[in-house]
Amino acid sequence: MSIPQGLPMERDAGPFAPPTEITRLRETRPVSPMHFPDGHEGWLVTGYEAARQLLADTRFSSRQDLGIIHVPFETPGMPAPTEPSPTMPGVFVAMDPPDHTRLRRKLTGTFTVKRMKMLEEHIIEIVERQLDEMAKLPQPVDLVTAFALPVPSLVICEMLGVPYEDRDSFQANSAKFLARDQELSEKMAALTALTTYLGELVMSKRANPGEDILSDLASQEDLGVEELVGIAFLLLLAGHETTANMLALGTFALLENPEQQAELRADPELLPNAVEELLRYLSIADIFYRYATEDIELGGETIGEGSTVVISLLAANRDPKRFENPDTLDIHRKARGHLSFGHGIHQCLGQQLARIEMRAGFEGLLRRFPALKLAIPAEDVKLKTDMNIYGVHELPVTWG
Repeated sequence: MSIPQGLPMERDAGPFAPPTEITRLRETRPVSPMHFPDGHEGWLVTGYEAARQLLADTRFSSRQDLGIIHVPFETPGMPAPTEPSPTMPGVFVAMDPPDHTRLRRKLTGTFTVKRMKMLEEHIIEIVERQLDEMAKLPQPVDLVTAFALPVPSLVICEMLGVPYEDRDSFQANSAKFLARDQELSEKMAALTALTTYLGELVMSKRANPGEDILSDLASQEDLGVEELVGIAFLLLLAGHETTANMLALGTFALLENPEQQAELRADPELLPNAVEELLRYLSIADIFYRYATEDIELGGETIGEGSTVVISLLAANRDPKRFENPDTLDIHRKARGHLSFGHGIHQCLGQQLARIEMRAGFEGLLRRFPALKLAIPAEDVKLKTDMNIYGVHELPVTWG
């Protein structure tokens, strides 16, 4: 069987399914070698069991400064890496213990299930206000800009203490930073703009603290400004981009599955289940990276020390060995155990917040707009195949 040349990325099996080549690899060799564009011989993991095992194994490092993390697609203007790149201070997703443990521990109290439950009513209010605004707009409406992006942006801005009126610049810079085919110089300019903005914000929190996460962190003397900026960058980026894409792509998926949508509207008790299933079915953060710190056996293969391993969460979450009829959206499915929030020590810190936002968002949208439908043919919806977090660029809708 031929070894893939770079990561197959064309969504040729439909907007919600993995690329055909990735599905074929999972069936024939769930841990398979892959040629990277820069010449590196690395690995692609597509099977559920192998992906789960890998994510729980700390010998597969997340540190960018330890070994070279090779990227499985071209970035314009990016020279082939010859040495590890420094990790941005505070960005603990790119760290291993003990640094990862020290920084993540600073936030675990903030994102507990109990704390998130206390926020739930306020999140529902934010959703309802946004739906009120959307109802006033002339149709068709872009669901992304009218609803899916504002809701998580408002929530994370309030939690972090970031002024919501600054959203246009940080959303534009986030999008540039996450674009796969963005020129490297433009990516770095967007990153610099974001970190400069957050640096000024963190300093102002130190001088005049408020009732928010950044103020709490800024009051801790063992955190330097650079680390605070890195944590803020990570929370802001992860806190609005991921949920925004889930709300928009999830709505698209429900509109394409009208029977499931009707059932969910008729019985909102199914929402928690439906959210887990949409997370599994869509897997918007579709690829993770790790670096092998030694020779490691995985799925019957030997991953050599120094290898970059790409994990396709979308393929793993569609593995028929783990989920029956995995390519069918089934809101009755018990989809817990999916890998959409990762697994192991790096499992997503904000997963409870994301679940609450999605439950409130889908419930409100289906209740307020029972006749919601696409305003364009499904094949004309612009997909984010060019972004590191999958979704739709826009979703034009009407409601009669």
